[in-house]
Amino acid sequence: MTASRRQFLQWSATAALAGAGLGLAATPTKATGKAGKLKLLILGGTGFLGPATIEAAQARGHQVTMFNRGKTRPELFPGVEKLHGDRDPKKGDGLKALEQGTWDAVIDNSAYYPRMVAASAGLLAPRIRQYLLISSISAYKEPNPEAGTEDAALATMPDPTLEDMGKNYEYYGALKALCEQAAQKALPGRTTVIRPGYIVGPDDPSGRFTYWPARFDRGGEVAVPGAPSDPLQFIDVRDLATWLVLLVEQRTLGVFNACGPAKRLAWGTVVEACQKAGNPSSKPLWLPADFIVAQKDLEFPIWAPYAGETKGFHTWRNDRAVKAGLRFRPADQTVKDTLAWYRTQEKLEKGRNKLAGPTAEQEAKLLAAWREAAAGRKG
Repeated sequence: MTASRRQFLQWSATAALAGAGLGLAATPTKATGKAGKLKLLILGGTGFLGPATIEAAQARGHQVTMFNRGKTRPELFPGVEKLHGDRDPKKGDGLKALEQGTWDAVIDNSAYYPRMVAASAGLLAPRIRQYLLISSISAYKEPNPEAGTEDAALATMPDPTLEDMGKNYEYYGALKALCEQAAQKALPGRTTVIRPGYIVGPDDPSGRFTYWPARFDRGGEVAVPGAPSDPLQFIDVRDLATWLVLLVEQRTLGVFNACGPAKRLAWGTVVEACQKAGNPSSKPLWLPADFIVAQKDLEFPIWAPYAGETKGFHTWRNDRAVKAGLRFRPADQTVKDTLAWYRTQEKLEKGRNKLAGPTAEQEAKLLAAWREAAAGRKG
């Protein structure tokens, strides 16, 4: 398995279907008028995007209900109505807690298997106005096109009834695409599909983006893959959450790529921001992409080679989302806030302080291998 393929799987493991048969227009539509106070149902709500969305909704004065198993961080949001059950209607009480109640909109950020999305969307359809589903850029078919739009081909799988992401998460994207279809079929003309890339920022449990400011904060010589001019896309979880609330306030429908920032961002700019926010005396050592790809069992988070099957990985178009109100804070602010949060987690040992990326030993071996290879070229 190539390093670029592993990077694709890493994206898929965490993080434009608009056919007439599903009743969804190919271009987004937006209802006019003020939303007022909304009743929102969040399917999930205690992971990463969920809490940020609830905070954004509360800041706008909306009433929130959460539906989840009650196992992950149950102490969050003590004043919010909490309904407990299981996305799988075959397990425990299933969706029983959702059999009563009406909401203006549902935000589904725990959609992984189409059968379960079909169950929740079908049950709620008569009692809601809008169903917003968090999908993924991984829903698109490989290889990634440069400057791809929401109309790019979607991933498929041999058996669409299979409820298994696969050993290497090879079906993650196809399952997301099928989840989109399930929601659109249950609520034709009333769905919003969001396809984010890397969601980053404070409270991120994946440790992917966080690796970089934390690594530069540790100081010393830092192995950095690729070239400073390589493109990079990510979205701050707070920006995404604020936009999701705006979409349900305006009843905006359609399919959107949620990748930031608004304009092309250079990988080197992010590296500089990490160095400045962390330990300014740290020194990045840039390692060519082909050298990184040739290494076995070594992955750098967030970055992907700007070549081959991942050349379009960080170049997705977001024109449609920006037109629908998506806004982005400066990248250096995300870096600063993420590092500040991570330092707090380290001190309090809350268990959300793990980091992706190479260990100190792996990085040292990589740098030694690079110097050896450089000496060989000189010889």
